[in-house]
Amino acid sequence: MSAQPWREFGDGPLSRAAASVYTVLVVGLLLALVTLPGLVPLLLLGRDASNLPLVAVCLLPVGPGVSAALYALHHQRPDLTDLRPAARFRQGYRANLPQVLRIWVPLLLWLTVIGVNLTHLATAGVPTGWAVPLVGLGVVLVLVGGNALVIASLFTFRTRDVLRLAVHFLIRTPGVTVGNLLLLAAATALTVLSSEALLALLAVLFVLAYLRVATPMTDIVRKDFTG
Repeated sequence: MSAQPWREFGDGPLSRAAASVYTVLVVGLLLALVTLPGLVPLLLLGRDASNLPLVAVCLLPVGPGVSAALYALHHQRPDLTDLRPAARFRQGYRANLPQVLRIWVPLLLWLTVIGVNLTHLATAGVPTGWAVPLVGLGVVLVLVGGNALVIASLFTFRTRDVLRLAVHFLIRTPGVTVGNLLLLAAATALTVLSSEALLALLAVLFVLAYLRVATPMTDIVRKDFTG
């Protein structure tokens, strides 16, 4: 009777779980560090419509940080002997920064314009009914931006192709769209009912859920749009 081969260190379910927890903790810490320059002044700002442009400026570091976190979590290894989440976070941050900013900055600008218009409808003499299409446009922009951020973080395409794919997958993968809507609603509720600080503390868990929700989309991109 032949003996069973010894399982290598780091190959068991407990080791894989420990590797996942360690990766999430490290990525969460790095995400907090790279977004801290914007989050600190954001927490000091009052919840006033006049601060919307400043809020957009404070959120500038969030896009690249989330992109790097997506990259690191996507490329995590379940083996305890091959854990390099910090190195992968830095790699993703450097590689994705130019493209992510080309997506993130215009998205923040458009959302700021929509937010300012929503809060000044009465002043501008615009009927309140316009609030509905403006909110709808803002939600669509966030969903498209969310898809684009994932695609730009995990694949190498031209920015215009990233945006085309992001719009395309709003319809092609309705499960991803609904999942992102639920995450957006949860993040909004958490911010309104609690504070931005709590959302920042739980940010890596939202990013992990965001990555898992987007899996059907990224699988199709890998299969149909990459060589």
